[in-house]
Formats: sequence, C-alpha cells, structure tokens
Amino acid sequence: MTPRRPGAVRPLLAAFAVLAVVHLAALLTGATLVDHLTKPALMPVLAAYVLARGGPVLLAGALLFGCGGDTFLQIGGHGGVVFLVGMGSFAAGHVCYLLLCGRHGSPPGGRTRTGALAGGYALALVATVALLWPGLPADLRIPVAGYSLLLTAMGFGALRAGPWAAAGGLLFLLSDTLIASGIAHWPQLPLPQFWIMLTYTAAQFALAEGVLRAAGERQGAGRRSTRPPQTVTA
Repeated sequence: MTPRRPGAVRPLLAAFAVLAVVHLAALLTGATLVDHLTKPALMPVLAAYVLARGGPVLLAGALLFGCGGDTFLQIGGHGGVVFLVGMGSFAAGHVCYLLLCGRHGSPPGGRTRTGALAGGYALALVATVALLWPGLPADLRIPVAGYSLLLTAMGFGALRAGPWAAAGGLLFLLSDTLIASGIAHWPQLPLPQFWIMLTYTAAQFALAEGVLRAAGERQGAGRRSTRPPQTVTA
C-alpha cells in the first residue's frame, strides 16, 4: 500500500496516541471539559492517519461514523432519540467494516472451523441479549437487539481480515456490552466510562490496522499476479 502523505503518517499516529492517553487520563481524573473536547477528536485523527497511509476511503468513513456515534452519545447519554441516532451512526460504521473485511479479507479457515466460530459468536449474541433484555428500557430492547446482531456480525466478519481486525472486533463487542450493561443497570466496574473508552479506542485502532494490513496484502498479491513472467536467456 502506497502512502498518500508519507510525511504525515507518524505525526498523525502520534497525535492519535497522545489524544487517547489524554482522554483516558481525563476520565480517570474527572476532567470533564478535557474529556468532552478529546472524545470527538479521536476518530477524525485516526481517519486522517488511515488516509495518509493510503487506506480505503470507506475505512476512514467507518471511523467518522464512530465519531458521530461518540458525539451523539456524549450529548444524549444512554437514552432518547439522540442516543438512538448515535447507535445508528455506530451501526453504519459496522456496515462499513463488514464491507471492508469482505472485500479485503479471506475466510478464517475451513468449513468446520468457520462453522464453529460462527456458532460461538451466535451463542454469545443470544446469551448476551437474553441476559440484558429484562433490565433494558422497553423502548430500547428491539433497537439494542438489532444493533447487537449487526455488531456481532461485524465481529465475526472481522476474522476475515486477520488477527488485528479480529481483536478489534472482539474489543468492540466488549466495549458495547459494557455500555449495554450500564443501561440495563448491572453492577459496574469502578470508573466504567474509562473501561468503555479504553476498549473502544483500542478496538477502532485494531480494526483500522487490520483492514490496512489486509488491503496492503491483497494489493501486493494483485501486483505479483499481474507481473509479466521473466524470460530466461542462455
């Protein structure tokens, strides 16, 4: 994969890392203003990094949909129309990831292994929704169940793009389950928002890195397959 702006790659990656550390530190220390300023900035900087590396525009779009979700959830909390809009923005990002992993990835193994993995993800989905269902507000039960189905499909689809993306999909599942458990009034870890954002930020970076690597490998394989054969002369 050829970087579009090679000189900007490292500075943008460093900026994302600094922003992530500052944001997480703000959550730990209760610096609300810093928290609110840094959260919406995380994904645009990561999207700029992706584009500087020459990554797919759709991948940058997935990250920007994440920014939309971050912003709406920050405004609307865990209920109401604004929350649903934020959840819809995240859902659009998951659709982008599904398309990207299908386009640039490959099946995670043979039929038996793929079937076992699919069964494991399906079981986790059913168990999580069943456990959360009684504690969810009535108006959020169907939207959360539908979103969980799409999120789980994204997590399973991310297996196609290699270990980085697979880890990102699992971390995204964990992060959003932490959010849903809070909405369902389950007992929470101390500083729950810190753990949500730690797993979420790591998830988005791992997904982006996984798709970038998968796209680069596919691009390299395409170049090798179109290279004319060398002629050997005596």
